[in-house]
Amino acid sequence: MFGHQIGVCSAVLEVHVGTGSVFSVEGQGVVLPAWYTSRSQKKPYVTWLLDKADADPFQILTYLDGVVKVEETELKPRVGFLYPVLTHNISVFINATRERDSGQYMCTVNVVDDATSTGKNVAVINLTVLVPPAPPACGLRGSPAVGANVTLSCASEKGKPSPAYQWQRRAPTLQVFFPPAQDRARGTLKLMNLSLDMSGLYVCVAENQAGSAECSIILEVHSTSEGAIIAGAVLGSLGALATVAFFARRLVGYRRKKRDGQEEAANEIKEDAVAPKTPSWTRPPPADAISKTSTLSSIAGVRDRPYGASPPSDTASVLTAAGSYRGPPRAGGRPPPTNGAPWHPPQAPGPPGGLPPSSLARAGAIPVMVPAQSRAGSLV
Repeated sequence: MFGHQIGVCSAVLEVHVGTGSVFSVEGQGVVLPAWYTSRSQKKPYVTWLLDKADADPFQILTYLDGVVKVEETELKPRVGFLYPVLTHNISVFINATRERDSGQYMCTVNVVDDATSTGKNVAVINLTVLVPPAPPACGLRGSPAVGANVTLSCASEKGKPSPAYQWQRRAPTLQVFFPPAQDRARGTLKLMNLSLDMSGLYVCVAENQAGSAECSIILEVHSTSEGAIIAGAVLGSLGALATVAFFARRLVGYRRKKRDGQEEAANEIKEDAVAPKTPSWTRPPPADAISKTSTLSSIAGVRDRPYGASPPSDTASVLTAAGSYRGPPRAGGRPPPTNGAPWHPPQAPGPPGGLPPSSLARAGAIPVMVPAQSRAGSLV
């Protein structure tokens, strides 16, 4: 009887899911629907686990003895039971889903006085978080000249699943492109044999199940002559810039070299400079030469005048550097008083001591003119 009752009860405990696959767009919330059936009034033991392809299964949420526990995972602030567990609804919500939330979610239910057949108390839900395409980048390969071929490219760095690309030409000339000119998987559009009327605005739309994004590019087809002019202008500008940079570099080098040369020359002048010499005419004569000259001048003066005679005071005199005086005869040719001694005409005095003027000059003697005085003391 007891065994039969156990069999009936085991057939009742079962976990159900509303769907085996759930999709969500990144950033949005999602609900994983699940519930269980049982005739027991006991509190169940509920466990939710996440099994990802790159990791082992780990618990994210449990209910035991009436207590809900959220495990320490990156889902902790965003996951929880949607309803009270005693209502038998064990659905789980996830807020602000992320791409890495994708994986297989497994729910297991056990009741103390209830049993079930193998696998009936476990349910699985696959969650896929979709990512809308990121704004794509449009590009142009080739030169848009008349008669040439170019390729328009479009690529989005992010999107799950991988987005498909669609090129179209916008107003004023609307145009939609198809394979083989357009590759929807790679996002390329080949334009062959360009003409001027193919110029315009081209738009690429990247789209998947989560959303879409677009970019655009303006195609300007120009003639061959215009292309040559543009290329020449670009090359000319580059050449001018290179020339200016070259001469600027040469000028800086020249100034630096000139400055270094001036500094070296100044240093050489300072090193080779000799102290200035005192001119010979500014050097004073030796003391012995002056003494000799004074002595000779005194002897010559004694010889030229008689014994006991004194030089007149009212005649012009010549003062040598040695301090001796020589005077010419008085004006009018009258002889000076001799106190009774015979007078002799004065003779032209020779150099003192018989030294020539050149010798006196070499010895440092300098002639100086001294004004004569009259007997009364006045200048003549």
